[in-house]
Amino acid sequence: MAQKSEEDDKVRLDKWLWAARFYKTRALAKAAIESGKVHCRGERCKPGKEPRIGDEFEIRTGFDERTVVVQALSIVRRGAPEAQTLYAETDASVAKREAAAAMRKAGALGVSTDGKPSKKQRRDLFKFRGSSSGE
Repeated sequence: MAQKSEEDDKVRLDKWLWAARFYKTRALAKAAIESGKVHCRGERCKPGKEPRIGDEFEIRTGFDERTVVVQALSIVRRGAPEAQTLYAETDASVAKREAAAAMRKAGALGVSTDGKPSKKQRRDLFKFRGSSSGE
């Protein structure tokens, strides 16, 4: 099992995020923490913070934002099934993430166009913007 009691009592947050497979490398986990993508109780964290069992973290990876509760501590990166035992995602977080994925899939968040503008449409855009760079 991925849980050790004595060695894992003091584990750094960046190492735990790496072991829980939120980030591919520990350096990426550290960079994400430093850039404000990981919050504990609504506040930014430092990579050296020691997570405790029961702590709640908000983690942004790519388009997804997850709210997870620490279930166990580990400094060893194992397989995905074992890594998923280290945390539990809240029900609200799962619902929010699935709704956002459905919106992305439907294309509601992006701007949809018919492709490149034609020569006439481009001239009209330049005229509308008032720039003469296109002429």
